Amino acid sequence: MKTLLLARHAKSDWDVAGLRDHDRPLNARGHRDAPAMAQRLVDEGVGVQRIVSSTATRARSTADAYAAAFGLSVSEEPALYAASARAILGVAAALADDVDVAMLVGHNPGMADAVAELTGSFVELPTCAVAECAIEVGSWAELIEGSGRLLRLRTPRD
Repeated sequence: MKTLLLARHAKSDWDVAGLRDHDRPLNARGHRDAPAMAQRLVDEGVGVQRIVSSTATRARSTADAYAAAFGLSVSEEPALYAASARAILGVAAALADDVDVAMLVGHNPGMADAVAELTGSFVELPTCAVAECAIEVGSWAELIEGSGRLLRLRTPRD
């Protein structure tokens, strides 16, 4: 069995006029929520082994907070920026099989759609939310629509 955490980036800053969407940073709330959510996962015993992030600044900053908490590095994956559910699950399906617990950090609506496609559970994924999904496969390559179930949805406000 594998565990996939689908994480939406923390709250981003819209105050810089003319900044490309890809380059938007986290705002003050995002800088608070990301490390707090990361510590919460650590405190709850979630053992993330691999973190893959969208290349967008806000997603990468969020992933860096998780990486610091878990003592990991972050791999960037351009395909996670503005990705569809199918693209997100394709990134997961390409993970190495020696990884049992992985986190993908990206954007909505793709992340919420990926949770629905993988588990059949339709969830709202506010900024910095993490959907923890159990996948009944021995290899990531076996990941298909409906092969998972939602274990828990964590949001910064609960």
